[in-house]
Amino acid sequence: MAFTLFNTLGRRRMTFQPLQEGRVGFYGCGPTVYNFAHIGNLRAYVFHDILVRSLRRAGYEVNHVMNVTDVGHLTGDNDDGEDKMVKSAEERGKSVLEIAAFYTKAFFHDTDRLNIIRPDIICKATEHIAEMIALIEKIEKNDFTYFSGGNLYFDISRFPSYGELAMLKMEDQQAGVRIGADENKRNPNDFVLWFTKSKFENQALVWDSPWGRGYPGWHIECSAMSMKYLGENIDIHAGGIDHIPVHHTNEIAQSEAATGKRPWVNFWLHNEFLVLDKNKMSKSAGGFLTLQNIIDEGYDPLDYRYFLLGGHYRSQLQFSREGMQGAKNARRSLVEKVRALAAKTANHISAAPGTEAGKYLQAFNKAMEDDLSTPRALAELWGLVKKGQPDTLAAVFDMDRVLGLGLESACSNMEETAEDEANAQEIEGLIAKRAEAKKAKDFALADNIRQNLKEKGIMLEDGPGGTVWRRIAP
Repeated sequence: MAFTLFNTLGRRRMTFQPLQEGRVGFYGCGPTVYNFAHIGNLRAYVFHDILVRSLRRAGYEVNHVMNVTDVGHLTGDNDDGEDKMVKSAEERGKSVLEIAAFYTKAFFHDTDRLNIIRPDIICKATEHIAEMIALIEKIEKNDFTYFSGGNLYFDISRFPSYGELAMLKMEDQQAGVRIGADENKRNPNDFVLWFTKSKFENQALVWDSPWGRGYPGWHIECSAMSMKYLGENIDIHAGGIDHIPVHHTNEIAQSEAATGKRPWVNFWLHNEFLVLDKNKMSKSAGGFLTLQNIIDEGYDPLDYRYFLLGGHYRSQLQFSREGMQGAKNARRSLVEKVRALAAKTANHISAAPGTEAGKYLQAFNKAMEDDLSTPRALAELWGLVKKGQPDTLAAVFDMDRVLGLGLESACSNMEETAEDEANAQEIEGLIAKRAEAKKAKDFALADNIRQNLKEKGIMLEDGPGGTVWRRIAP
């Protein structure tokens, strides 16, 4: 397979060629673990997963590296605001490391439920301070820094191509200086490589460095850790579009300033936002939805994965309950059809290129090769499944190696799943009976149904949209 990917650097589609034949170094920006990931955050990691699955299915050996930010990320990307980790720790009465451990575990619990393959290397910022200091020393040696007000800054005026990724013009960088901006900066877009106590007197995590006891800026961690595990040149770096103007722009500047090698990254890939009520979902705005929230509403995590596959990763995606219900119904129908196909297929016959299944597979491959077009790929899967021919099952499972909807495991666990579905139908029937009892003012019966379900490990929660249930320890 020859992939054409949209490279943010240059804003154009390019045929993907790895630096080393048959091998791909991929760095995906990971979470800042100060709160639960919301479903908008999780869109990025489903996208990363689709990319990795596609490359591996095409025969590439992929080394997927992802950071976990547990220090240094301020509430403002431009070196302003509070430290997100410290702020969360203070609000919850926990230590920073306790907060980081709790939300890191919660994050990977969510990605596991979404059938996201874990990265090959997961690196925590707090475990790579030495690498960050060493990289900053290289940048300083190459004369790209200045020390001011107790902090070490990167001087963007020394880096002529600054802003190339975001298409920023150097002559415009003095414009738009905010009141209260860091007065130690020569240019408002200069950024901190190393903070000392002059920024926050009571920072929870600090380390000794050549510039004083302190902690690293947010941007330096990704450069240092990606270089440690992938080398000084990288095939692919991915993240959300919000990373383009500041975080990824600064990563490029500091990395190329340290090594003198351009380009540091060959392909920059960015996913668009998930929007809720026409606004980007964000933790700072409040009211965000977690994966557990939609599970509590009766959706399977893979319903959400299916929902995301219905939109191209570079297109803004509007989240709605109607959309989720449609994804739930479609995925359930897909699973039922694949199970029916499996029931009448004695052997998983391969789909040769000349067969009808082979033609669908070729169209599927073409869709994925075209900048990972999952909506088209999903349509090809449906077209194949609707044919209902026994020799298509192998092709169905092959497609799902990329889409990650767990179709093969759904077929191998048909008895167990059927039992789960029967139990779910029984629960839904009791909920309906309880609703009728409440309507008839038979509150004793309604309470009795609730209590009986609770004893069986089923918790009912009444809300504006009706009653939802979730499993608890009985």
